[in-house]
Amino acid sequence: MIQGWSAVYYREALLMRRRGLKMLATMCVSPLLYLLAFGWGLGQVEGMGGHAGLSYLQFLVPGLAAMSSMTQAWSVAGEINVARFYWRIFDEIQSAPVAPGGYVLGEVLAGMTRGLLASVLTVLLGALFGVHPWCGPVFWLALMLNSFFFASLAVGLAMLIKSHADQAMLTSFVITPMAFLGGTFFPVERLPDWAQGLLLCLPLTHASRAARAAATGAELPLTSLGLLLAAGFAAFLFAVRRVARAKD
Repeated sequence: MIQGWSAVYYREALLMRRRGLKMLATMCVSPLLYLLAFGWGLGQVEGMGGHAGLSYLQFLVPGLAAMSSMTQAWSVAGEINVARFYWRIFDEIQSAPVAPGGYVLGEVLAGMTRGLLASVLTVLLGALFGVHPWCGPVFWLALMLNSFFFASLAVGLAMLIKSHADQAMLTSFVITPMAFLGGTFFPVERLPDWAQGLLLCLPLTHASRAARAAATGAELPLTSLGLLLAAGFAAFLFAVRRVARAKD
């Protein structure tokens, strides 16, 4: 089922290595702008997220790390469609002994690599602003599960894309709302109950909540981690099905 995944991942790893500095610089732009715009403006405000001694910067950095893992894991969709539309790489993979599950696994691992690397850079940028979260295993587990979900979703939806305009539309309707409504910049608990219910349907909300709890020493929301895991496997199976149908 997963035959050929290493070749797919190796190709993506070579592309990431070749683009090296450009890719790292791109990953730093959004977190740095948010830290400058929101961090300096609200950085000393305390009492965020129900913690009396938690400053806004301490609240913001784990959420930015989760958001960065989402956007960079999602970016694998754009890479897939460039390869499909211009290089015809997917056509070659269709004729190669690569199982649909193997193709999905290779691309998802590439997306997860991007997502986790972006999260590391966000934490390092946060350190420049004086924020030093406790980045224990649960912190990285939350970001890994978040990357797993969005990379899997990206691969599955990439199979439905017919043009770059469609890709931009998907990003506008899926990623942009989640980036601003997924608990990155404000505590979801401060919203009305009906709004909280809606935002708790967003995977990024659970990733931000779990990463922030792990970083600040709060009680870990195990339910959020379980939901991320379940959503990730569902998205992975969806991607495998879409790739199998595309190959047929």
